[in-house]
Amino acid sequence: MGKRILIVDDEKAIRWSLGEALAAAGYEVEEAQNASAAIKKFEEDPPDGVVLDLKLPDGDGLSVLRRVKEIDPDAPVIMMTAYGEIETAVEAIRSGAYDFIQKPFQLEKMKVAIRNAIESSAMRAELDDIRKRERESFGFKNFIGRSPAMTAVFETIKKIGASKATTILIQGESGTGKELVARAIHESSGGSRYPFLEINCAALPETLLESELFGHEKGAFTDAKYRKKGLFELAEGGTIFLDEIGEMGITLQTRLLRVIENKTFRRVGGVKDMRVNTRIIAATNRDLKKAIDEGRFRNDLYYRLKVIPIQLAPLRDRVEDIRPIADHFIASFNREFRKNVKKTGPELAKLLERYAWPGNVRELKNVIERAMLLEAEDEILPAHLPPEIAAGEGGPAAPPGTPALDGLYPISIEEMEKLLIGRTLRESAGNKSKAARVLGISRQTLREKIKLYGIE
Repeated sequence: MGKRILIVDDEKAIRWSLGEALAAAGYEVEEAQNASAAIKKFEEDPPDGVVLDLKLPDGDGLSVLRRVKEIDPDAPVIMMTAYGEIETAVEAIRSGAYDFIQKPFQLEKMKVAIRNAIESSAMRAELDDIRKRERESFGFKNFIGRSPAMTAVFETIKKIGASKATTILIQGESGTGKELVARAIHESSGGSRYPFLEINCAALPETLLESELFGHEKGAFTDAKYRKKGLFELAEGGTIFLDEIGEMGITLQTRLLRVIENKTFRRVGGVKDMRVNTRIIAATNRDLKKAIDEGRFRNDLYYRLKVIPIQLAPLRDRVEDIRPIADHFIASFNREFRKNVKKTGPELAKLLERYAWPGNVRELKNVIERAMLLEAEDEILPAHLPPEIAAGEGGPAAPPGTPALDGLYPISIEEMEKLLIGRTLRESAGNKSKAARVLGISRQTLREKIKLYGIE
């Protein structure tokens, strides 16, 4: 069925000729010869688009336009105007008309305008739907947790959303959900209708990261053939999320500090200060105080970022959250894979709760996804889990030559991370890109950790 178009004009010849042309193009056509008839038709059964004359026997097209917009703010309306009515036509655009076409008009031009108006309305509706689904995806209902640690995080997010806080620092191990928290802060604030832009500070060299953040002027460096806006400009009014802030170089840290303190910045190669109206959320899995002591992070930047700190507890410290999170992922993958796998049973839950989860929530999600994709039909059984979890060891499998450890590992987080990276590299046959994807970190970060831990 074609889109329905309502033609509103007191001239029968225009209604007929335009109606014939639109019908031939596949539209369903309805007609109204005055304002009252047009409003009545729209109230009874809103069409997909309206072609509306500015001058009508019982009123003017502007009043019809305003009533149409009250009923459906997204309705595409094209105004028809006679010569000399341009000022009124401009007023129509301000009132929500998509376009105005001057009489006499070419039928082809009108058909193009109608097609563009309907497509624009459809794209706007689709974008609104995407934004709605994004808000739902990162809303509070997707935070699963009943532990005191997570309850405190929920309350903090609500307070931040209702405030004008502009700098937030989220700290926590890899896989604890720092990006999810950042997006929830954005969506819960008044800036949710503005952009949320993110960048991984470990994924780019410092010079390229500087250009991405602040933009550059034409000719600022060899390959700068055009002026480019940076994320701070593009995120105006919204949020910029700086993931892995601990990997940012000292020089760039100085520029970021200036942005936070003065609310201004300059493009690379620029001479003009530009104002910043953007919330900055930074996240890291590093110990920034240790980085400060080692001279790798600025002390003043740390405290400027830490106006509102959020500490995400690792999954092993909130055991009561493991089972509900696993059930959440099972329900989510049931929808995605069109399965009907049961929730976690007591035996499975016990094994999941005994494991140390060095990869945190991200690792738990990967385990559930793998089991549902490759193993489980009706229920996830202990046999469907990786050996180190199914054996109830409480931690990741030790590499060859490493003494066995009973119960929860009496070792540091760094050692646990080293074991996890080593195992993932072995399972990936040494493919660093694949291992980085599994671990949920950048390839550059993986290379640094391999070097740091001396992993062969």
